[in-house]
Amino acid sequence: MKKIINPNDNRIKASDRADPKKKRKPNPNEVKIREVPQTSSALFFQYNTQLGPPYHILIDTNFINFSIKNKLDIVQNMMDCLYAKCIPYVTDCVLGELEKLGRKYRVALRIIKDPRFERLACMHKGTYADDCLVQRVTQHKCYIVATNDKDLKRRIRKIPGVPIMYVADHKFTIERMPDAYGAPKGAI
Repeated sequence: MKKIINPNDNRIKASDRADPKKKRKPNPNEVKIREVPQTSSALFFQYNTQLGPPYHILIDTNFINFSIKNKLDIVQNMMDCLYAKCIPYVTDCVLGELEKLGRKYRVALRIIKDPRFERLACMHKGTYADDCLVQRVTQHKCYIVATNDKDLKRRIRKIPGVPIMYVADHKFTIERMPDAYGAPKGAI
């Protein structure tokens, strides 16, 4: 059986003893400091005023796959949905994700490498496309995110002023887009 030394024993040096921590009572008159993320100056209420033609659309992997399954031309249907010129953007992470999926998705890879699609270089490590898209949209509020992924949609809905485009009923629809910018009436 081990013996426990009393904390008040004279064999223990004063420097080795732990000081009892004193808890301060919070002062009700003291100003509380909280960190609140800076809201974008582009937001007017919940609508993003930076969004306007030509629209910049970030595309996710499964959006491309859903478009192929529904036999939809991505660029043409985006223009039909928004009634304006659209520039589709593909990040390196999305491209890497499609390459990892293998030969089954080579049609999607060929579509992405079309010159109408702009490439965005990623400077971070890893190839998880969802994190990449959320980070890019949080920094720059000028994008519309095109995805059919439920988890990614849920994450993007938490970011104010970012519209989501998705495939439903064999056509592209968009949510959280102001009426003034030509969103289809049945999509909102």
